[in-house]
Amino acid sequence: MVGQGVLRECLRDPEVERVLVIGRSSIGIQNEKVREIVHRDFLDFSSIEDQLGGYDACFFCLGISSVGMTEQDYTRVTYDFTLAAAQVLAKQNPGMTFIYVSGTGTDSSEHGRLMWARVKGKTENALFKLPLEAYMFRPGYVQPLHGIKSKTKLYHTLYSVVGVFYALLRGIFPKYVTTSEQVGRAMISVAKRGAAKRWLENDDINHCCDGDGD
Repeated sequence: MVGQGVLRECLRDPEVERVLVIGRSSIGIQNEKVREIVHRDFLDFSSIEDQLGGYDACFFCLGISSVGMTEQDYTRVTYDFTLAAAQVLAKQNPGMTFIYVSGTGTDSSEHGRLMWARVKGKTENALFKLPLEAYMFRPGYVQPLHGIKSKTKLYHTLYSVVGVFYALLRGIFPKYVTTSEQVGRAMISVAKRGAAKRWLENDDINHCCDGDGD
């Protein structure tokens, strides 16, 4: 869902010259800015490594719910997939901006009670050790806009219901809610200009958007 949001904003931003989308299935978008690679094995990018050079930033939006997953399986997707991609990109584009979509409540100590928070924290910490300009985005509740939908059926239903009350939530909890548009614009802003913080919480994300963030 976040990936759809940032892709939309990339296509709308005149300063973004080209976008390489890597996914396990085609997104089906025809646009002169976009080049797409369908790649099934996210533990091994060696077969496409020579196509990953010459980029300024990576917006790593892959993620999965931890509900019903073992720590081993969740780690495979959250940590192993991320590091496999980041290591190849660091080799091909040393110093590139790498923005990782984490989440509010991530545990940087790696020793907390919540499994998902520990694994996210472990992933963040590992990314900081690579030769990348790494930033961790920790959004709270993200409201999808512009027809963007979550691929998780449960989440899609939740967003449809909560969306009716989004304006109220934003008024009551402005530091903990954002939108797919705001997250996408903030990621592009950080790729262009950097940020004072390496960990961007929900409020930071909303404030570093280009324009007014609405």
